[in-house]
Amino acid sequence: MKVSLILVGKTVNKHFVELIDDYASRVKHYIGFDIIVIPELKNTKNLTSDQQKQQEGDLILRQVQPGDHVVLLDERGKEFRSVEFSKYMEQKMHTVSKRLVFIIGGPYGFSPEVYAKANEKISLSKMTFSHQMIRLIFVEQLYRAMSIMRGEPYHHE
Repeated sequence: MKVSLILVGKTVNKHFVELIDDYASRVKHYIGFDIIVIPELKNTKNLTSDQQKQQEGDLILRQVQPGDHVVLLDERGKEFRSVEFSKYMEQKMHTVSKRLVFIIGGPYGFSPEVYAKANEKISLSKMTFSHQMIRLIFVEQLYRAMSIMRGEPYHHE
């Protein structure tokens, strides 16, 4: 199984970029992992939020392949403690045959078509974080899940 993270727009904060790259490289020691960046839309001032979600959704869905298990990072999704997320990942490693695809939407969320394509939704917190910051939080939690699976000392109970 391979894990992919699809996100809208490049990460602009250089500190976040460095940390995301660091954790992504750590994750790759355990499992195939890549980050797919959907280009930000241009001239969005003339678009409604629904039109922007629709256009971003079309671009996101072009990256989803047949057989992918799609998980949206969404505020209405299931919440996990880190140990529970590790067990979730371990279970997915045994049941997902191709790609486990996590998706972080744009500033207005997901189009109805993206929601329809999703197999499930996960929330990283009841709090709201910027779309730039949630990338770092997710990749760190993915690394933490892998280290928990291996019984490594990164995570402490």
